[in-house]
Amino acid sequence: MKVSGVKGFHDILPPESARWEALEEKARSVLRSYNFAEIRLPVLERTELFARSLGEDTDIVAKEMYTFQDRDGTSLALRPEGTASIVRAYLEGGLAASAGVVKLFYLGPMFRRERPQKGRLRQFHQLGVELIGRDDPASDAEVVTLLEDLLRAAGARAFRLEINSVGDSACRPLYREALRKYAVGVRDRLCTDCQSRIERNPMRLLDCKKEPCRLALAEAPSIETYLCGDCRAHFERVLTLLEEARASVSVNPRLVRGLDYYTRTAFEALAPGLGAQNAVGGGGRYDGLVARFGGPPKPAIGFAVGLERLVMIAEAAEEQRSGPQAAVIALVEEAEGSALALARRLRCAGVVCEVEGAGGSLKSRMRRADRGGATFALIIGEDELREGRATVRDMRGKRDYSKALRLEANGEELRRRLEELAHG
Repeated sequence: MKVSGVKGFHDILPPESARWEALEEKARSVLRSYNFAEIRLPVLERTELFARSLGEDTDIVAKEMYTFQDRDGTSLALRPEGTASIVRAYLEGGLAASAGVVKLFYLGPMFRRERPQKGRLRQFHQLGVELIGRDDPASDAEVVTLLEDLLRAAGARAFRLEINSVGDSACRPLYREALRKYAVGVRDRLCTDCQSRIERNPMRLLDCKKEPCRLALAEAPSIETYLCGDCRAHFERVLTLLEEARASVSVNPRLVRGLDYYTRTAFEALAPGLGAQNAVGGGGRYDGLVARFGGPPKPAIGFAVGLERLVMIAEAAEEQRSGPQAAVIALVEEAEGSALALARRLRCAGVVCEVEGAGGSLKSRMRRADRGGATFALIIGEDELREGRATVRDMRGKRDYSKALRLEANGEELRRRLEELAHG
């Protein structure tokens, strides 16, 4: 009986997986240059972690989380996002007590049971960045420039960065109430989801992508008129720093983030061609979240990027390992051991290799090596075994270099010799 995959959970097969690997390696390079360190998080957490951080009234917690009862009765959830797990690990691992500023990033799968659509699956992958311990505008500007640099390094070109301030506990309640009152007056023009958000989380109304809701809320009050003096000064300084850093950002006064923990700076990266849900990534400041979990009052800011969407908009993300650079071909059974040993030394020197065992015609194996993307074929037959050297076939120029490689050479010598042949 055929067993199919689960809806919304997709395989990433070669050669697509090579694009993912190349993209992730580029991202890691940028993150290292910003001095961020990797943290590896479990995919399972206690359900209460997300209920407390995201808010029980959010769609994620109320409708989308995969939850189940463990054998001891504990309610567990597949993580729908990474920030809450970061804060839990930050406190549980003692980082809050032992470190000042902490800069972390993570890569991995997240899970939300929503309707699968373009670039949005039930198991999706995120790259997340969190900077904990600074509340100055310069840290906001640094994190936003990091997002821009990550997207450009990944090969994304057609995107735009938008930024806004969502206020804090001093000024946001006033705005929420003003927005709620406005929404009550246009309730009949809103979708069912937005009608339920009016009382639960009115700021999420501005996040709805449905055209009737967008039209109904076109004249809704803007948060910029409700910002307190401290939030306004902070935001203006962030914008000044981003301008001086030559970041390509624009202010969108209607931009909000749908999670309860965001304060002050919020931002998103948007790209064409992804449909109504066109955000590639986004984030913001969450100064109260660490304290909400019982820790010290530590400020923090971060973002997450959806890797499925980033792969979609990256312009031909290069497959760094699209095929072997060398194919080692044993012409006779006696040469198979030497072929394996040669390939192993080449691999240790950083040369990607494929090994073709004895059997079949040389022509058919050369054809496979060519289709596989090999730059060179290294051929070992009876004559080569006797003389201790491999014949090298240049797969591009179709030239043979007879007995060009010593079979007992070390990896560095082998790699250097191939580089010499590659450059003629």
